[in-house]
Amino acid sequence: MSRTTAPAPDDRKDGATASAEGLTHGLKQRHLSMIALGGVIGAGLFVGSGAGIAAAGPSIVIAYALSGILVMLVMRMLGEMSAANPASGSFSVHAERALGPWAGFTAGWAFWFLLCVAVGLEGIGAAKIMTGWFPDSPEWAWVALFMVVFCATNLAAVKNFGEFEFWFAALKVGAIVLFLGIGVLAIVGVLPGSDAPAPGTANLTGAGGFLPHGSEGLIVGLLASVFAYGGLETVTIAAAESEHPVQGVAKAVRTAMWRIALFYIGSMAVIVTLVPWDDKAVVEKGPYVATLDHLGIPAAGQIMNVVVLVALLSAMNANIYGASRMAGSLVSRGQGPKALGRTFGGVPRPAVLVSSVCGFGCVLLSYWRPDDVFIWLLNTIGAIILVVWFFIAASQLVLRRRTEREAPEKLVVKMWAFPVLTWVALAGMAAIFVLMAREESTRVQLYSTGGLTLLLAVVGFVRQKAAAGRAS
Repeated sequence: MSRTTAPAPDDRKDGATASAEGLTHGLKQRHLSMIALGGVIGAGLFVGSGAGIAAAGPSIVIAYALSGILVMLVMRMLGEMSAANPASGSFSVHAERALGPWAGFTAGWAFWFLLCVAVGLEGIGAAKIMTGWFPDSPEWAWVALFMVVFCATNLAAVKNFGEFEFWFAALKVGAIVLFLGIGVLAIVGVLPGSDAPAPGTANLTGAGGFLPHGSEGLIVGLLASVFAYGGLETVTIAAAESEHPVQGVAKAVRTAMWRIALFYIGSMAVIVTLVPWDDKAVVEKGPYVATLDHLGIPAAGQIMNVVVLVALLSAMNANIYGASRMAGSLVSRGQGPKALGRTFGGVPRPAVLVSSVCGFGCVLLSYWRPDDVFIWLLNTIGAIILVVWFFIAASQLVLRRRTEREAPEKLVVKMWAFPVLTWVALAGMAAIFVLMAREESTRVQLYSTGGLTLLLAVVGFVRQKAAAGRAS
């Protein structure tokens, strides 16, 4: 039989479901909820958002709102497909079923590559914080320690990963909620221990106004905000190993919407209301530290360093998990070396080890070849998340109609105003690609990611043709 699309998991005769072949259901609903919640709170929000504020000024709130709407649409589409067919390969499985094996191959291995490089970057970031506290210690030793800890965590039962992420996410959520509470009290002028008056709209309309750098600044802020939202996809990967995959992913996706609005857009609104957008501390220290310092909160820098460290370690843990599950799913569908897909005790341990080693390899390249190979890696992963979102939207267009015909009862989560909002999301992604091509700072990332995606698509298409030839 020519394999042009991946069958739904329930239809596979060998029982090798893309979502649970050899995997256990060790994650509880509380784990899934916190994975979804923690997935939207990363170091990109705590630190990286400073560059967006410096470029867009107070209009960064609009930038985060626009990109947040796009993310909500993408997550709704992914939630619809994942609730209908939970799979550890998530969007890669959906792309294969909708568009063919080449699409699943391209989306899956591109995302795996992104996660491996991201693991290395997060390890470097966490190590820099540790060497700030312990200046005589070598940075590489901290990275190695973190790699060993989280590799070991992911080699054990999946519930260990779930527990780590539960508590990591709880700490991040607590920090954000506390920050928002302090910020709101300061905005209305009733923060205990502070004599500062309510700022009103002075910081929103002063120093060049709401759009100090015009539409160009807003565009730069928009591009910065888009990539800060990466991480939400992990919950649909983890859902396949939860006690109740369908109900779990449906609940997690539905509640992700208000979280995005509260944590991202709410934080940006608090920051630009309290602190002048052109304050150098916003970029140098990070917007959250700058805000707490501005309010006179004692030891604000060290407090936020702890929070950022937790965010980085959480991302390392989640990305090793996501990379290993994605690789295992690809192998189970004949899209990679068989050795990577073997499971031991319900865990794809070879995939965990290879993903961890690749992540540490990226760290070594940052020391050995910082000016060429490492920079190339950073540029290559620059727009992969947008490529993944594109595959999600294209797959949902196909699978929604197919599911309505064949198994409408599986549509536990439905995309709003289908197909209009799906096309709106695709148009939004196309617009971001165009904007990236216009901006000199993002053009190289777009072209590098495009080259990797094209290479993977060609390899995937050749493999698909070869498999069809053998089957015939």
